[in-house]
Amino acid sequence: MHLPSRANGDGILLTHGAGSNCRSELLVHIADALVTSGFTVLRFDLPFRQARPHGPPFPGGAKGDRDGLRRALAVLQSRVSGRVFLGGHSYGGRQSTILISEEPQAAEGLLLLSYPLHPPRKPEQLRTAHFPKIAKPAFFVHGTRDPFGSIPEMKAALELIPARHELMKSRERGTSCCRRSLPLIFPVESQTRFKLSSGRAAAPKVQSPARARSGPRSAQRMQSRAHGKA
Repeated sequence: MHLPSRANGDGILLTHGAGSNCRSELLVHIADALVTSGFTVLRFDLPFRQARPHGPPFPGGAKGDRDGLRRALAVLQSRVSGRVFLGGHSYGGRQSTILISEEPQAAEGLLLLSYPLHPPRKPEQLRTAHFPKIAKPAFFVHGTRDPFGSIPEMKAALELIPARHELMKSRERGTSCCRRSLPLIFPVESQTRFKLSSGRAAAPKVQSPARARSGPRSAQRMQSRAHGKA
Protein backbone atom coordinates (compact mmCIF):
# COMPACT_ATOMS: atom_id res chain seq x y z
CA MET A 1 0.00 0.00 0.00
CA HIS A 2 1.24 3.47 -0.95
CA LEU A 3 0.38 6.22 1.55
CA PRO A 4 0.53 9.88 0.44
CA SER A 5 2.17 12.56 2.54
CA ARG A 6 -0.85 14.81 1.95
CA ALA A 7 -3.90 12.60 1.45
CA ASN A 8 -6.90 13.81 -0.54
CA GLY A 9 -9.10 11.22 1.19
CA ASP A 10 -9.59 9.01 -1.88
CA GLY A 11 -8.11 5.60 -2.68
CA ILE A 12 -7.53 3.51 -5.78
CA LEU A 13 -6.96 -0.22 -6.13
CA LEU A 14 -4.61 -1.28 -8.92
CA THR A 15 -4.36 -4.81 -10.25
CA HIS A 16 -2.38 -6.50 -12.98
CA GLY A 17 -2.71 -8.34 -16.27
CA ALA A 18 -2.79 -12.06 -16.98
CA GLY A 19 0.96 -12.46 -17.29
CA SER A 20 2.10 -10.18 -14.50
CA ASN A 21 1.63 -9.34 -10.81
CA CYS A 22 1.19 -6.31 -8.61
CA ARG A 23 4.95 -5.74 -8.45
CA SER A 24 5.18 -4.98 -12.16
CA GLU A 25 7.08 -1.87 -13.15
CA LEU A 26 3.91 -0.51 -14.75
CA LEU A 27 1.78 -0.65 -11.60
CA VAL A 28 4.57 0.65 -9.38
CA HIS A 29 5.10 3.58 -11.76
CA ILE A 30 1.38 4.40 -11.81
CA ALA A 31 1.05 4.06 -8.04
CA ASP A 32 3.92 6.50 -7.53
CA ALA A 33 2.21 9.05 -9.79
CA LEU A 34 -1.14 8.66 -8.05
CA VAL A 35 0.23 8.86 -4.52
CA THR A 36 1.93 12.13 -5.45
CA SER A 37 -1.55 13.49 -6.24
CA GLY A 38 -2.81 12.49 -2.80
CA PHE A 39 -4.36 9.10 -3.49
CA THR A 40 -3.91 6.14 -1.17
CA VAL A 41 -2.99 3.31 -3.53
CA LEU A 42 -3.25 -0.42 -2.97
CA ARG A 43 -1.52 -2.71 -5.46
CA PHE A 44 -3.12 -6.14 -5.36
CA ASP A 45 -2.39 -9.64 -6.68
CA LEU A 46 -5.50 -11.35 -8.04
CA PRO A 47 -6.30 -14.77 -6.52
CA PHE A 48 -4.97 -16.69 -9.53
CA ARG A 49 -1.58 -15.01 -9.05
CA GLN A 50 -1.65 -15.59 -5.29
CA ALA A 51 -2.15 -19.28 -6.02
CA ARG A 52 0.91 -19.55 -8.28
CA PRO A 53 3.71 -17.14 -9.19
CA HIS A 54 3.59 -17.72 -12.95
CA GLY A 55 1.10 -18.69 -15.63
CA PRO A 56 -2.21 -17.35 -16.95
CA PRO A 57 -5.50 -17.15 -15.02
CA PHE A 58 -7.20 -20.44 -14.27
CA PRO A 59 -9.94 -21.50 -16.73
CA GLY A 60 -13.24 -20.74 -15.07
CA GLY A 61 -11.53 -18.78 -12.31
CA ALA A 62 -12.66 -15.27 -13.24
CA LYS A 63 -15.41 -15.19 -10.60
CA GLY A 64 -12.86 -16.02 -7.93
CA ASP A 65 -10.65 -13.20 -9.15
CA ARG A 66 -13.57 -10.77 -8.86
CA ASP A 67 -14.21 -12.03 -5.33
CA GLY A 68 -10.62 -11.10 -4.62
CA LEU A 69 -11.24 -7.61 -5.98
CA ARG A 70 -14.19 -7.21 -3.61
CA ARG A 71 -12.06 -8.17 -0.61
CA ALA A 72 -9.25 -5.83 -1.63
CA LEU A 73 -11.69 -2.94 -2.12
CA ALA A 74 -13.02 -3.53 1.39
CA VAL A 75 -9.49 -3.33 2.79
CA LEU A 76 -8.82 -0.09 0.91
CA GLN A 77 -12.15 1.43 1.96
CA SER A 78 -11.22 0.84 5.59
CA ARG A 79 -8.08 2.96 5.10
CA VAL A 80 -9.58 6.04 3.42
CA SER A 81 -12.28 8.53 4.35
CA GLY A 82 -13.41 9.34 0.81
CA ARG A 83 -14.12 7.57 -2.42
CA VAL A 84 -12.59 4.39 -3.76
CA PHE A 85 -11.70 3.83 -7.41
CA LEU A 86 -10.82 0.62 -9.21
CA GLY A 87 -7.97 0.37 -11.71
CA GLY A 88 -6.66 -2.53 -13.71
CA HIS A 89 -4.27 -3.41 -16.51
CA SER A 90 -5.50 -5.74 -19.29
CA TYR A 91 -7.09 -8.82 -17.64
CA GLY A 92 -7.28 -7.00 -14.32
CA GLY A 93 -9.10 -4.14 -16.00
CA ARG A 94 -11.53 -6.50 -17.69
CA GLN A 95 -12.43 -8.14 -14.39
CA SER A 96 -12.80 -4.70 -12.81
CA THR A 97 -15.33 -3.64 -15.44
CA ILE A 98 -17.31 -6.86 -14.98
CA LEU A 99 -17.38 -6.35 -11.22
CA ILE A 100 -18.68 -2.79 -11.59
CA SER A 101 -21.31 -3.96 -14.09
CA GLU A 102 -22.50 -6.46 -11.48
CA GLU A 103 -22.09 -4.24 -8.41
CA PRO A 104 -22.04 -0.52 -9.28
CA GLN A 105 -21.67 0.41 -5.62
CA ALA A 106 -18.30 -1.37 -5.37
CA ALA A 107 -16.32 1.69 -6.56
CA GLU A 108 -16.88 5.25 -7.74
CA GLY A 109 -15.07 4.91 -11.05
CA LEU A 110 -12.68 2.90 -13.23
CA LEU A 111 -9.16 3.46 -14.54
CA LEU A 112 -8.50 0.95 -17.35
CA LEU A 113 -5.12 0.37 -18.93
CA SER A 114 -4.85 -1.46 -22.26
CA TYR A 115 -8.30 -3.02 -22.04
CA PRO A 116 -8.22 -6.39 -23.89
CA LEU A 117 -11.14 -5.70 -26.22
CA HIS A 118 -10.67 -8.96 -28.13
CA PRO A 119 -7.99 -11.65 -28.59
CA PRO A 120 -5.28 -10.70 -31.11
CA ARG A 121 -6.43 -11.22 -34.72
CA LYS A 122 -9.93 -12.17 -33.54
CA PRO A 123 -11.90 -8.90 -33.65
CA GLU A 124 -15.19 -10.78 -33.80
CA GLN A 125 -14.69 -12.07 -30.24
CA LEU A 126 -15.52 -8.83 -28.43
CA ARG A 127 -15.40 -8.72 -24.63
CA THR A 128 -18.11 -6.10 -24.28
CA ALA A 129 -21.30 -7.96 -23.33
CA HIS A 130 -21.26 -6.28 -19.90
CA PHE A 131 -20.49 -2.75 -21.12
CA PRO A 132 -24.16 -1.61 -21.22
CA LYS A 133 -24.35 -2.34 -17.48
CA ILE A 134 -21.39 -0.15 -16.49
CA ALA A 135 -23.00 2.66 -14.53
CA LYS A 136 -19.87 4.34 -13.15
CA PRO A 137 -17.39 6.67 -14.91
CA ALA A 138 -14.58 4.94 -16.78
CA PHE A 139 -11.26 6.33 -18.04
CA PHE A 140 -9.42 4.20 -20.63
CA VAL A 141 -5.77 4.47 -21.71
CA HIS A 142 -5.02 2.57 -24.92
CA GLY A 143 -2.16 2.27 -27.41
CA THR A 144 -2.69 2.90 -31.10
CA ARG A 145 -0.84 -0.34 -31.94
CA ASP A 146 -2.40 -2.58 -29.30
CA PRO A 147 -3.14 -6.02 -30.87
CA PHE A 148 -6.02 -6.49 -28.44
CA GLY A 149 -8.01 -3.67 -30.02
CA SER A 150 -7.52 -0.70 -32.32
CA ILE A 151 -8.48 2.84 -31.38
CA PRO A 152 -11.50 2.84 -33.77
CA GLU A 153 -12.62 -0.49 -32.29
CA MET A 154 -12.26 0.92 -28.78
CA LYS A 155 -14.23 4.06 -29.63
CA ALA A 156 -17.07 1.99 -31.07
CA ALA A 157 -17.10 -0.35 -28.07
CA LEU A 158 -17.13 2.47 -25.52
CA GLU A 159 -20.35 3.80 -27.01
CA LEU A 160 -22.02 0.83 -25.34
CA ILE A 161 -21.21 2.27 -21.90
CA PRO A 162 -24.06 4.48 -20.62
CA ALA A 163 -21.93 6.18 -17.95
CA ARG A 164 -19.42 8.92 -18.65
CA HIS A 165 -16.33 7.51 -20.34
CA GLU A 166 -13.12 8.91 -21.79
CA LEU A 167 -10.42 7.40 -23.99
CA MET A 168 -6.81 8.55 -23.87
CA LYS A 169 -4.82 7.17 -26.78
CA SER A 170 -1.07 6.77 -27.08
CA ARG A 171 1.16 6.17 -30.08
CA GLU A 172 2.85 3.39 -28.19
CA ARG A 173 1.78 -0.20 -27.89
CA GLY A 174 0.04 -1.92 -25.00
CA THR A 175 1.98 -1.73 -21.73
CA SER A 176 4.39 0.89 -23.08
CA CYS A 177 1.55 3.34 -23.68
CA CYS A 178 0.43 3.03 -20.07
CA ARG A 179 3.92 3.42 -18.64
CA ARG A 180 4.47 6.70 -20.51
CA SER A 181 0.94 8.11 -20.37
CA LEU A 182 -0.41 7.44 -16.88
CA PRO A 183 1.72 10.03 -15.07
CA LEU A 184 0.17 12.63 -17.38
CA ILE A 185 -3.37 11.85 -16.23
CA PHE A 186 -2.88 12.93 -12.63
CA PRO A 187 -0.77 16.10 -12.28
CA VAL A 188 1.11 17.04 -9.14
CA GLU A 189 -1.69 19.29 -7.88
CA SER A 190 -3.81 17.13 -5.59
CA GLN A 191 -7.00 19.07 -6.32
CA THR A 192 -7.02 17.77 -9.92
CA ARG A 193 -8.74 14.41 -9.47
CA PHE A 194 -11.23 12.05 -11.05
CA LYS A 195 -14.11 14.29 -9.84
CA LEU A 196 -17.76 13.30 -9.81
CA SER A 197 -20.64 15.60 -10.59
CA SER A 198 -24.24 14.39 -10.55
CA GLY A 199 -23.01 10.82 -10.81
CA ARG A 200 -20.82 11.57 -13.84
CA ALA A 201 -17.09 12.14 -13.86
CA ALA A 202 -15.27 15.00 -15.45
CA ALA A 203 -12.25 13.65 -17.29
CA PRO A 204 -9.02 14.20 -15.38
CA LYS A 205 -6.95 17.06 -16.77
CA VAL A 206 -4.10 15.67 -18.85
CA GLN A 207 -1.03 17.56 -17.71
CA SER A 208 2.52 16.48 -17.13
CA PRO A 209 4.48 17.34 -13.97
CA ALA A 210 7.00 19.09 -16.25
CA ARG A 211 4.27 21.32 -17.63
CA ALA A 212 3.03 22.15 -14.14
CA ARG A 213 6.54 23.30 -13.21
CA SER A 214 7.87 24.81 -16.43
CA GLY A 215 4.92 25.87 -18.56
CA PRO A 216 3.45 24.64 -21.89
CA ARG A 217 6.61 24.87 -24.02
CA SER A 218 8.52 22.41 -21.84
CA ALA A 219 5.58 20.00 -21.94
CA GLN A 220 5.36 20.23 -25.72
CA ARG A 221 9.06 19.44 -26.10
CA MET A 222 8.71 16.53 -23.67
CA GLN A 223 5.73 15.12 -25.59
CA SER A 224 7.53 15.50 -28.94
CA ARG A 225 10.50 13.51 -27.67
CA ALA A 226 8.19 10.78 -26.34
CA HIS A 227 6.32 10.56 -29.64
CA GLY A 228 9.59 10.35 -31.52
CA LYS A 229 10.53 7.20 -29.62
CA ALA A 230 7.15 5.53 -30.11
